[in-house]
Amino acid sequence: MSDARHCPAVLIAAPASGQGKTTVTAALARLHRNQGRKVRVFKCGPDFLDPMILERASGAPVYQLDLWMVGEQESRRLLWEAAAEADLILIEGVMGLFDGTPSSADLARHFGVPVLAVIDGTAMAQTFGALALGLARYQPDLPFAGVLANRVGTLRHAQLLEGSLTQGLRWYGGLSRETGIELPSRHLGLVQASELNDLDARLDAAAAALGASCDAALPPAVSFAAPSEVAIEPLLQGVRIAVARDEAFAFTYGANLDLLRGMGAQLAFFSPLHDASLPPADSLYLPGGYPELHHQALAANTPMLDAIRAHHHAGKPLLAECGGMLYLLDALTDVAGERAELLGLLAGEAVMQKRLAALALQAVELPEGTLRGHTYHHSLTSTELEPIARGQSPNGGRGAEAVYRRGRLTASYVHFYFASNPQASAALLCP
Repeated sequence: MSDARHCPAVLIAAPASGQGKTTVTAALARLHRNQGRKVRVFKCGPDFLDPMILERASGAPVYQLDLWMVGEQESRRLLWEAAAEADLILIEGVMGLFDGTPSSADLARHFGVPVLAVIDGTAMAQTFGALALGLARYQPDLPFAGVLANRVGTLRHAQLLEGSLTQGLRWYGGLSRETGIELPSRHLGLVQASELNDLDARLDAAAAALGASCDAALPPAVSFAAPSEVAIEPLLQGVRIAVARDEAFAFTYGANLDLLRGMGAQLAFFSPLHDASLPPADSLYLPGGYPELHHQALAANTPMLDAIRAHHHAGKPLLAECGGMLYLLDALTDVAGERAELLGLLAGEAVMQKRLAALALQAVELPEGTLRGHTYHHSLTSTELEPIARGQSPNGGRGAEAVYRRGRLTASYVHFYFASNPQASAALLCP
């Protein structure tokens, strides 16, 4: 491939989760987009909900970057390709700036992308400057762009926060807490973009509020080195894959679908909630989502249940992840105690919990090869089935998720990142 490409870029990070990174990243994306710039946004680490919001804000697809799950070369390729078309690249960090291994700071340093720190200014004045300085100087080799205040009160409050900055730290503006732009959340994180009828109005309001407090100048250009050339083998040439996609099953990596197409697969999307039959397909992919919010409707759609059972009984491949796996069980009970009987292709039941049950990166050694991904769920599953494999977390997080197999059916809580092993991914879905 050719030489490096240059594009203005920042990585939006914060001292902790819950500071409003997604709101600020979305506001920045919409602000620059409304000024006629092409903005590409990426998300650090495994996440399905934030990218939905960020795609609406930027008007362009949002992909994951992660030095472990996605890998250094694939992350480099994604950034290099974006730099060819974008006027601005925004990367939303994960958790706190230095949290986790690898952290948002590790990614920023590796690719030379300066950090824009978002700090919640609520109930804070001059201490804001101390916190900003700590983030900027804690790792001396970390490129640092400046600071943006979120949830600012009055104009006087914003002036106090800006005035507290020392040692030449740049002020990127402040986002008011009065503009009605905070994005609502539920147990897995933000609410899905498709559920927010007023999302575009919120994004435009956030962009306007941010534009009123900063000059919207572009950050400095970053040089993105060319990746190594990797050939994609046509391992799924002509294979028709039915992919579940609706309100109950929406947690799909765009990069996964790109890879399936790149390997020659034809994708057909369908709704387990609303459709009465499967599209003609050799293989079936049931990604994660929120089946627990729709389990009674899923249970009531008996023609779809029968169609998926027939697909499995015909010996055709079926891959189910997290919410997709819950759909395969005998029954699912929500937090209110409402139980619904579902596909019954995996012996066992799941019960939703009010608290997080597991959160961890995962590497799973399958017979087809090792795949990387992550787990994040609020349900507990009870089953007598023996797993064919268990995940391992690279940084000691809770996990060791089981992978179950019945014939050509493979199911797990793990959301796999297919590009971590294209050959193994293709083998799971190849008839």
